[in-house]
Amino acid sequence: MNKYIAHRIELINNTLSDLYPADAALNKILAQSMNYSLTAGGKRLRPLMLMAAADAIGDNGEKYNRIACALELIHTYSLIHDDLPAMDNDDYRRGKLTNHKVYGDGMAVLAGDALLTMAFDVIASNPDIKSEHLLKVVQEISYAAGPQGMVGGQAIDLLSENKNISLTELRQLHSAKTGALFRAAVRSGAILAQASAVQLTALTKYAEEFGLAFQITDDILDIIGDDKKTGKPTGSDIKNHKSTYVSLLSLSEAKHLAQTSIENAVTALTIFGDNAQFLKTLVKNLLDRQS
Repeated sequence: MNKYIAHRIELINNTLSDLYPADAALNKILAQSMNYSLTAGGKRLRPLMLMAAADAIGDNGEKYNRIACALELIHTYSLIHDDLPAMDNDDYRRGKLTNHKVYGDGMAVLAGDALLTMAFDVIASNPDIKSEHLLKVVQEISYAAGPQGMVGGQAIDLLSENKNISLTELRQLHSAKTGALFRAAVRSGAILAQASAVQLTALTKYAEEFGLAFQITDDILDIIGDDKKTGKPTGSDIKNHKSTYVSLLSLSEAKHLAQTSIENAVTALTIFGDNAQFLKTLVKNLLDRQS
């Protein structure tokens, strides 16, 4: 499993490094700003999950590497914008100064805009994949990244600062802000691999449970995590007066809820057998993650 992950992360990182080299860009500073955040590391979960979903269907997920990398462009754009002074106002991301701290607020905004729009060019530039499958993936990912998904969740998050929200509202917030892109990653891999309706439903269930467990463990890490391992200061949710699963429940109850979601996710993968081994391992490891 470690070799599988290392190989695919190397494949993803090599592709990301080649997408927009500064020496071939219209504006080198913009390209440098984009690549500063894009190549700053990270778990590459979303592209890994897209490829692994295709594997679960019995296909070779590496065939869809470029489309998988487009998800990382969108994720990176969201992090750049999320760190801005008008949003969470964070100084560090992945152990490095945030984009706006290096390139300024304006260039950080443009870098995020550029990564988002470039993602769809990357998806469309795959002549070996049927156009109808690409169109479905574009629709899936754009919906997840837009006002009904990630951006909508960000808006709710921004408006929820300094307010007490219910557990139901918190789940709605993070289902959009965090979960939507995980769901799109898994469903896109399934669509590209021509999954059946039953297979697509099972993988969708997995992705939704994964997204919930991921967010809960993220909230836990914000309380008990190590800054050096998480790559960003802990306690940011408290600083920004945000409701979390830990603040609305308790640390032990949050861990229990995460464990339940993990078990539900694993159960959803039963029909895929060993083809879904990576997806199973990925969700099982969430409670032990340190970043």
